[in-house]
Amino acid sequence: MYNYISGEVASIEMNGIVIDNHGIGYFIYVANPYYYKVGEKYTIYVYNHIREDENSLFGFTSLEEKNLFLKLINVKGLGPRTTLPMFASSVDALLDAIARENLIYLTKFPKIGDKVARQIILDLKGKLVQNNELFTNDGYTELIGVLESLGYKKNDIKNVLPKVDPGNPVEEQVKDALKLLFK
Repeated sequence: MYNYISGEVASIEMNGIVIDNHGIGYFIYVANPYYYKVGEKYTIYVYNHIREDENSLFGFTSLEEKNLFLKLINVKGLGPRTTLPMFASSVDALLDAIARENLIYLTKFPKIGDKVARQIILDLKGKLVQNNELFTNDGYTELIGVLESLGYKKNDIKNVLPKVDPGNPVEEQVKDALKLLFK
């Protein structure tokens, strides 16, 4: 429903912020509300969580963080409120913990036990890249997904991406990438 909200921070709450956007105050749950300053303008990338008894916004400082959040909430045992505290620390540290199967790091977050930490690793290891190299390359997001579904390895995909024009339609990107991968 919403992709982002731009506006001035009207107030800082214990678990979120209020963004004033043209006279409407949106309460947005954020991992670290004290990162923001009252009176300053921000663009917050949001996830709109709708259930029968709830309509909440969860905010992130970048599109990359939002995309990682969306992957995490699809892990069995994780919901938006359980996942959000994981973003209070470094995203790169979180990606590293998943890649290295670091259960100790993952279980330090509230309500993340050993079972859920193992599920995170099982579901996401190998699907995320540190330093967001492949994970957030917006011009290639669909292309990467298609090539991964065809069974190509991340390193092979990473090698052909610079040779594919991100401005082309996805169908042409796939054709170009497959030609390069067959060589």
